[in-house]
Amino acid sequence: MAGKRFGPLAAVMSAVVVFTVGAVTPAFAASKATSQWLAAQLSPDGTLQNPLGGDLPDHGLMIDTLFAMYASGDGALAAPIVKYLDDEHHATDYYTWDGLVPGQGYDAIITGGAAAKVLVAAEIAGRDPRSFGGHDMVAETLGTIARSGVDKGRVSDYSKNPDFKDFVSNNANMFGQALAVIGLAGAGLTDRLAIDTMLKQQCSEGYFRIFFGLIATTETGDQVTPDGHRISTCDEGKALGQSSPDGDTTGIALSALLAARAAGAADLDEPITKTVRWLKAHQAASGGWGGGVGTEAPNTNSTGLIVQALADAGCADAAMDAGTAFLESAEATAADAGTRLGDQLGAIAYTPAEYASARTTGISALDAWIRASSQAALGLSRTGFHDLTLGHTGAPTPPDPGCTPPPPPPPGEKPPATSNPAAPPPVSKKAGTPAVRPGSPRGTVVVPADAPAQVSGPTPADRLGSYLASRLVDGDHVEVAQDGQTFVDYDLTADLVLALRTLGQQPDATARASRFLLSPDSIKAYAHGAPYEQGQAAYAEPLAKLDVIAHFAADPAAGRLDADLAALRTASGGFTDTGEFADTTGSLQRHAWATMATTIVAPAEAAIGTLAAHQCADGLFPPVLTEKPCATGDVAATAAAIEALNAQRRDPAAVETGNVPPPGWTAEHRRALESAAAALTARTGPDGTVAGPDGQPDPVLTAAAARGSGSAGLDASKAAQALGALVLADGGFPKTPGGPSDPGASIATASGIAGRSWLDADGSPLTTAVRLPLAPPLAAAAGPGVVPVQSAAHNSTLWLAVRLSGAALVLAFALAAGLRHLITRTPRTRG
Repeated sequence: MAGKRFGPLAAVMSAVVVFTVGAVTPAFAASKATSQWLAAQLSPDGTLQNPLGGDLPDHGLMIDTLFAMYASGDGALAAPIVKYLDDEHHATDYYTWDGLVPGQGYDAIITGGAAAKVLVAAEIAGRDPRSFGGHDMVAETLGTIARSGVDKGRVSDYSKNPDFKDFVSNNANMFGQALAVIGLAGAGLTDRLAIDTMLKQQCSEGYFRIFFGLIATTETGDQVTPDGHRISTCDEGKALGQSSPDGDTTGIALSALLAARAAGAADLDEPITKTVRWLKAHQAASGGWGGGVGTEAPNTNSTGLIVQALADAGCADAAMDAGTAFLESAEATAADAGTRLGDQLGAIAYTPAEYASARTTGISALDAWIRASSQAALGLSRTGFHDLTLGHTGAPTPPDPGCTPPPPPPPGEKPPATSNPAAPPPVSKKAGTPAVRPGSPRGTVVVPADAPAQVSGPTPADRLGSYLASRLVDGDHVEVAQDGQTFVDYDLTADLVLALRTLGQQPDATARASRFLLSPDSIKAYAHGAPYEQGQAAYAEPLAKLDVIAHFAADPAAGRLDADLAALRTASGGFTDTGEFADTTGSLQRHAWATMATTIVAPAEAAIGTLAAHQCADGLFPPVLTEKPCATGDVAATAAAIEALNAQRRDPAAVETGNVPPPGWTAEHRRALESAAAALTARTGPDGTVAGPDGQPDPVLTAAAARGSGSAGLDASKAAQALGALVLADGGFPKTPGGPSDPGASIATASGIAGRSWLDADGSPLTTAVRLPLAPPLAAAAGPGVVPVQSAAHNSTLWLAVRLSGAALVLAFALAAGLRHLITRTPRTRG
C-alpha cells in the first residue's frame, strides 16, 4: 500500500480487502460496451491473471468484473466467473487460506472482507448465498463480525482453529465492513453492531477513513489491548494521522448505509446526508473524484464507485452528470476507429489523460485498464448495490422522488469553495495576461486585501498552507507589482501549487490555481511567451511544471504538454528552448524539471546522464550546467538534482520503494545519487538544519536539504521539526532572519515542513525509485556500464526460505503465494 509498510508475516496473515482497481441513457449503453470488453479479457475458465503472479487468479478483480456485468444488464457474460467460484468450489481459494496451502487445514483461516465480497457476489449472481461454493456465505460473513474484545463489531480476519490463532493479524478494513453490511442487507439482515462500528469510522466532516486505528486509553475492559489501546473513532484518529479522507471508502460506505436503511436499519438519515454532502463538496472541477492516500487525483476507479452510490442516494443529479462525463471521457468508443484503441471498444482508462495517450500508444498495462473499467462501469450503470443484491439489475436506479437536498453545513463550518461541482469557481479573467517580461526582475508579490495577518492550525503545515492559499489573488493566481503595474506571476503560482501538493493542504485552492495555470491562455503566456514572442516559442521549465501539475490533476492538457516538452529534447540528453526569450543559461533547475516531467511518460536516462556528468567534486551539483569542472556545488541545486536522479513513473503495481535500483540504471546514475545525498548530509547539522552565510539556520537551505534527503528516502523529520518552530504568526517564513514573511521563501520551505519532496505527495505522477542506502550491486556485470540488480522480491523470498522452518515455513509459503492473494491498495489498484 502506498505510504504504508507492513512486515511480511503480517501481510500474509491478513489480506487487505478493498475494491479494485473493485429509459436507457447513453451512459448505461456505454456500460454495456464496457462489460463486453471485460468479458473478452476473461480466460475460458472465467479467471483473470493475478498481476502478482503465481497459480491463483485474481479473485477480487473477477468479482468486480461480475459486479460490472450484472450492473449493465449483461449478467450472462459473468457465467464463467460464477461457475468457477460456485460450481467448481473455488470461492474458498479467495476468502480462506486453503488455496495457498491446500489440504493442511488452512480453510479454517478466514479473511473477513473477502468472505463478505463473496456473499455479495453470490446474491448479485442470483445464486443461493447460503450454499455458494459449498458454503453458507451468510453464516460465514456473520462469523467474521467480532462479538467481543478489541475488535468488537469489526468484520475481521480470524481463525476457526485455535491452533492457527497466532498466524492471523487482523488487518481487515472498512471496505470489508461495508461489503458485509451490503451483503447482509441483501439477505434481509441488519447487524446493528457491524453498522455502528462502521459509523464510528465516519469523521465529523462526513467522509470515512479506510483503516481502523488504535489510540491510547485509560479505559479498562476487553475492548482494551494489554498495552492500553483501543480502536479509535475517525475523529480521534486525526491527531495520530490515522484518518485521511478516502473517497473510495466513503463511496462504498454510502452504499452500505443505503442498503442497511433499505433493509430496515434506523437512524441512518443523518450520516447518509453528511456523506452525500461531503462527496458533492469534494468533486474535482473535471467531474471526477479521487480515492485516498496515493490515489487522491481524480480517476475512473473512484469516480465509478462514487457515482454509483450517489445514484442510489438521489439528490445529486448535477454531480452524477459531471462524474459520468468524466468516466465517458476516458472510454474507448467508436470515435477511436483508426487509432490504437480502435479494437478496444468499451475499455476505460484510469484517467482521461491515459486514455488520450493510449490512442497513440495502445494499452500497455492491461491489468490497470481492467481494474479501472470494472469499477467505472458501476458509475455508468447507476445501479445501487442493494438493488443488485436483490436482483434488480440491468437498469439505472430511478431518482428518489422523496429526496430532499442536504442541509447546509453546521454552524461555524465554512462551505468548501468547490461545493457546487457542476459549476466550479470561474478561472480569473487574469488568465493569459502578460507576465513580467522574460529576463526582468520578478517584482514585489501583491498581498490580497483579505489576507489574514495571523493564522491558526494544529500543525505548521496547516498554518503554512493557509498562508500560501491567502496569497492567491481571486483565489487562483499570484500577482507581482513592478514599475506601477501588476503582472501575473505564473512561475510563482506553479511553485505555490506544487508546494500545497507537497504539504497536502488546501485542496480547493490547489484545484483552482491548477485550473488557472492549465487554461489555454495561461499556457500560452507562461510556456510560450505570449504576448512577447513574435514567432513560435516554447520553454522547457514552464512546460515541465505545467505538465507535472496537469498529471497531478489528471487534466487533459497533460497530453499536449507532454508532446510540447518532448519536442525540446535533444539527442544528447538536453532540452533546448525556442524563441527570442529562450533560456540559454544552462540552469540545473530547468534541466531537472524537464527531466522529471519527461520521466512521467518514459525513462529519461540520456537526460540523467547529462545531469550526472556535471556533478561537482564534493558531490553537490552546481546551479548552472557548464563544461567547466566544479569543486563545490549548491544545496538547492543538489536537491533538484536528487529529485531528478531518483524520480520514476508511479507504478500501479508497486507496493513500496526498495533499496535495489531499477533495471537500466547505470553505475554513474547510482554513484551520482549516493554521493549527492552524502554531500547534503554532510552540510546538514545534527538538528537537521543548514546554516546560512550568517551561521544561523537558513529555512530555505534547510528545506532544500530536507527535500533532497527525503527524495532519496532518508529521514528528514529533524528538519521538519526545526522549521516548524520558525513559522511566523501569519503562517509564512521570512526571506532573511527577522524579516516579514516572504511568499517565495515560504513556498521553498514547504518541502521542509512536509519532510518530503512532491515526488512522494499524494497523487503525484512520479515517485521515488529507491531508498538509500542501496543494496550492494552483484559482482557480475550485465553489460558495459550497467549495474546488475537483484529483485527485492527475490531477496525477501530467499531470506524467508533460508531462515524459516516448521510452522514458520508454512508462513513463508503463504508469503510467496499469499502475496498473490493479498489485496493491497496501490496508487491505481483497489482490488
